[in-house]
Amino acid sequence: MASSSLKTTLKGYIGYRGREGQLSFMLHRVTGLGVLLFLAIHIVDTSFVYFAPALYDDVIELYRTTLFGIGELGLVFCLYFHGVNGLRLAYLDLVKPKGWTRDNEPRTVLIILVITMLLFIPSAIYMVIKNPSLLGG
Repeated sequence: MASSSLKTTLKGYIGYRGREGQLSFMLHRVTGLGVLLFLAIHIVDTSFVYFAPALYDDVIELYRTTLFGIGELGLVFCLYFHGVNGLRLAYLDLVKPKGWTRDNEPRTVLIILVITMLLFIPSAIYMVIKNPSLLGG
């Protein structure tokens, strides 16, 4: 029974129905996993200071590569989108539950994306200006 429930859940995730709500749902999950992955990596690499100081220095050098710089920009996007969309979800759940309508969904998702980009673009520009090697420059 548990495997059929998992199968149904995965089908629901994969079966794209073309609405903004599902895009928002999937992006919220993916950005949440991105933040969780960062936190897990950060806890492990910070523990190297105590357990393996030489390895910690090697990890810090690895983080200065272009690939990790792009990942850092992705992390900032994940943080902004997940946070802003989480506020939207909390507002609609706790304050205005009747706001969950098919007609409101495209507008609210667009507003969330615009707010996210208004936060992300200046942050990304600042990050690249302060550390041009972030993108291989």
